[in-house]
Amino acid sequence: MKNTIRSFTLAAAMGLVSVPALCAEKVNIGTPSWTGAQAIAHLLKAVVEMRIGGEAGLVPGNNATIFQAMDQGKGDIDVHPDVWLPNQEAFTKKYVDGAKTVTLSENPYEGNQGFCVSKNFGEANKITDIADLGRPDVAAKMDSDGDGKGEMWIGAPGWASANVNQVKVRDYGLLDFIEPVRAEESVKTARVKDSIAKNEGYAFYCYKPHAIWYMFDVYMLSEPKFDPAKYVMLQPSDSPDWYEKSMVATKDALKNVQIAWSNSLKERSPAIVEFFERFSLTADDVSGFAYEISGKGRDPAEVAKEWVTNNPKRVDAWLGL
Repeated sequence: MKNTIRSFTLAAAMGLVSVPALCAEKVNIGTPSWTGAQAIAHLLKAVVEMRIGGEAGLVPGNNATIFQAMDQGKGDIDVHPDVWLPNQEAFTKKYVDGAKTVTLSENPYEGNQGFCVSKNFGEANKITDIADLGRPDVAAKMDSDGDGKGEMWIGAPGWASANVNQVKVRDYGLLDFIEPVRAEESVKTARVKDSIAKNEGYAFYCYKPHAIWYMFDVYMLSEPKFDPAKYVMLQPSDSPDWYEKSMVATKDALKNVQIAWSNSLKERSPAIVEFFERFSLTADDVSGFAYEISGKGRDPAEVAKEWVTNNPKRVDAWLGL
C-alpha cells in the first residue's frame, strides 16, 4: 500500500497523473474576438486539460458580457484572458474594486497601442505623426469609397479601445478628413494585406503584442506624449453621454495586460485558481502566439498544446511544481 501511494505521488509530481482531475476541476474561459485574447484563452484551456486534468470550455463574448458573467459567478464564464488596463478600467472598477466579485491577476505583461500605416505608404507620403492623416493629400489616398474621407479602422465592435479611438479622431481634429470604421479584426487584417498589395493608402489602430508585426512591414505613428490632463475617457457604461463628455488628445499610456477571474471559481475549482494566480506571459509570448494563428493560419488549440508540450518548465512554475 505504501509503495502504491509513493508511486501515485511521484507520478502526480511528474505530471503523469492529475490529482485535481479527481475533484472535477472545471472552468469556462471567455474568448474575445482579438487574436491575442483567443491565443491566451486556448493556452489556459490547454494547461487546464493537459496538466491539471480538468475540463475547460471556451465561450465567445465581448468585454461587457464576460465581466457580467464573472460577476454573476454562476460558471457561465469564469475568466477573461486578456484584460487591458486602463482600457477596460470601467469594468475593473465596477467588478474588481466595487462589487469585489472578480479578481485581477498581479502578473501583467506590457501593451502599447496607437495607429499604424504600412511602411511603403508612410514613407512615400512622409507620414510619421497622427496629424499627418489630416493632410488632404493623405486623406484622399485613403479614400476607397469616394466619400471624400479616408477610412481608418479604430477597432472592433464592443472594444473599449474603439471608443477611445473614436474620441481621439475627433479630438485630434481628424473628423473632417478621416472616417473612423469599426469592424472585426479579421476585416482589418485583410484590408491591410490588400492595401499593401495594391499600393493603396490605409491607416489602422494597432497594438503590441500582435501578429501584425510579423505579418506586414508596418510602423506606429507618433502622437502627443501621454498627458493625464488631456486623457479624460468615459465608457458607455459610465454615461450615455460618454462621447460628449470624453476628451482624449494624447497617446495612451503603456498598458498592463492580465487575466481576471470570478471569485466564485475558487470554491468550485481551487487548483485552477492557483494556476491563474501564478500564470504570466510576456508581450513576445503573445505576439508569437498571434503570429502562429493569424500569420500562419494555424489552429489556436494546436498552437497552445504545442507550446505547453515544448515549455514544461514554464508550465511547471505556473503549477507550483
